[in-house]
Amino acid sequence: MSAQQGPSSPWHRGEVAIQESIGLAGRMAELGPRVIRDHLIEQHQAFFPLLSFAVVGSVDREGRPWATLRDGAPGFLRAPDPHHLRVEGSRVPEDPAEAGLEDGDGVALLGIELATRRRNRLNGVVERAGAGGFTIRVEQSFGNCPKYIRVRHAVPAQGGPAQQSAAVLSQRLDAAARAFVAASDTFFVASSVDRVGGARQVDVSHRGGPPGFVRIGADGALTIPDYSGNRFFNTLGNLLANPRAGLVFPDFATGDLLQMTGRAEVVLDPAEAETIAGAERLWRFVPERVVFRAGALRPRFVAADEAA
Repeated sequence: MSAQQGPSSPWHRGEVAIQESIGLAGRMAELGPRVIRDHLIEQHQAFFPLLSFAVVGSVDREGRPWATLRDGAPGFLRAPDPHHLRVEGSRVPEDPAEAGLEDGDGVALLGIELATRRRNRLNGVVERAGAGGFTIRVEQSFGNCPKYIRVRHAVPAQGGPAQQSAAVLSQRLDAAARAFVAASDTFFVASSVDRVGGARQVDVSHRGGPPGFVRIGADGALTIPDYSGNRFFNTLGNLLANPRAGLVFPDFATGDLLQMTGRAEVVLDPAEAETIAGAERLWRFVPERVVFRAGALRPRFVAADEAA
């Protein structure tokens, strides 16, 4: 075990490998224990109850990561104490991420307030005693900067309660799914790694850019730029150690969700990254299972630069 992976370090071998590739492993070894905590600070305890949705990452019984969005009236997320976050809500059988939300499973949650671009993350373990929601026992908690988040404002729902259609399953991206991805400026990615001792650590994070920042190849593979960020490399580090990922692309105006799980490859060659403006490195993703859920997200949001 390297010094960067000592008992007090939050980093695992994949994260350290990328930090070393840019000469920042020593600095991140010092920074990590100060900014990644095993509890929710007061600011985060007050933040999560403000939200009407959260992003959740889980891993199903076959080891496939899935990212999803769960929603509720503000207060559906709450911290009964600094070491737990409660997530209220019924089970969602049509959501493939549900299979990884059983008692004892590793889980990740990301909260974003779109209007202010505030975001905070936590990783932990599911504690579930029934069907009416679950609790996350916090193992890692940290904030993120507002980079690449497009400002959006909540809009009132039109008509009665949103009607969700049955999930549409496929093994590849069809023409509609390709168009969905091509129009997106936001997606979320779930990944995981098995830590020393066998515990599974799940992570879920935000990715954003101008519409079309995710490129789709003729074979259906996605090429995704990795822009300058906090240098934690939680996602890419996980993918180096375990090349499986789950993506969800939301349409905040309609509530539609496009979820997929598959294989990922991290590309650290700077020459390849130069093919996309602003990218420092790339990663590629090959979808193996695709799920489209119309109207799955009940809150609706409109981009600030498109609002009337």
